Order: sequence, then C-alpha cells, then structure tokens
Amino acid sequence: MIEITPTAALLLIDLQQAIDHPSWGVRNHPDAELRGQALLAAWRASGRRVFHIRHDSVEPRSHYRPGQPLHAYKPGFEPQPGETVIPKHSNSSFIETNLESELRAHGHHQLVVFGVITNNCVEATVRMAGNLGFDTILAEDACFTFGRNDYNGMPRTAEEVHAMSLANLEGEYARITTTQALLPALRGAA
Repeated sequence: MIEITPTAALLLIDLQQAIDHPSWGVRNHPDAELRGQALLAAWRASGRRVFHIRHDSVEPRSHYRPGQPLHAYKPGFEPQPGETVIPKHSNSSFIETNLESELRAHGHHQLVVFGVITNNCVEATVRMAGNLGFDTILAEDACFTFGRNDYNGMPRTAEEVHAMSLANLEGEYARITTTQALLPALRGAA
C-alpha cells in the first residue's frame, strides 16, 4: 500500500476539453476520466491541496489557446474555490510558472499526479518533479495518450506509447501506481 502524507499535493495536468478533439487520434485508457474523478473526489474529501495545471498555448491554431472553446476544463475537473490554478505555456508544469515555489512554500514534498498526455506534459512534469527532489507518485490509469509513429516511422499504439513513458519514469523520477492503490490511503484520512 502506498502512503500519502498529510501534506501531499495533487496535480491535475491539462484536463481540458482540447484533448478530446478528434485530431489527436486513438487513445488508451477510456476510463481515465472516471478514475481521475474518483481520485479527485477522495482527495478533496481528505482536505489535501489540489493544483490544476492549465495549458495556455501560445500557438495560434491550438485548441489549448485561451479564448478557444476547447480551452475549458473537462467536465468534472473544474477547479473549486480555494484550489490553485497554474497556467503554463510549455510541456513542463514547472517551466516559467510559480508551481515549485507554491509547493515549497506550503510544505508539499509529496506529489500525486495524473492527466494528459502521458508521454508529453505528464512525463515532462514528473521528470522535473523527480529532479527537483519531490516524492512523486503517478496514477497511471488516470492518464492517457495517443498512438504515434516512433522515430523510425514504426506505428505504435497508444498502449505502447503509454507503457514506454511509464518505463521512462518508474524508479528514477516517480513511483507508478493506480488509482485503486491510492484510494484506500485517502479514505482512511477522510
């Protein structure tokens, strides 16, 4: 069983409607949002702090660009009063944001992370969190990604891309787990 400290913070990465645009292609983990909502509800009930990482793209044609209809949060992931929103412009939630200073100022040494895209913004954020010394836990079943070609042009499924990203992170940067493994620790603290 994974222990979640009383001062742990939850980071939700880029859970915006832009990720549902058909141009992304075929994804894995069709139930990721349900698992993420269960984790978020339990987290809120435990009284721990929530950080919503919001991608504010500077690319003119991006669906993540502020002012675009799909820039909005996915239903069920809207910030509640008192929860922190961290806007970002790059793949890492730590680059040119106040996330690190907010976490350190409030004594959040442990992070639980989920969101999208596993091999992009999630992986970049988790790598940097690990490098900055945070005890980082990734709820992999509340994350998803999309199929893509590898460097050699070989098509890879979303499941393969997701699994490779998790392999990149496990151990050195984070502990990889599931929402099912995290929920008992939160229910006990409620």
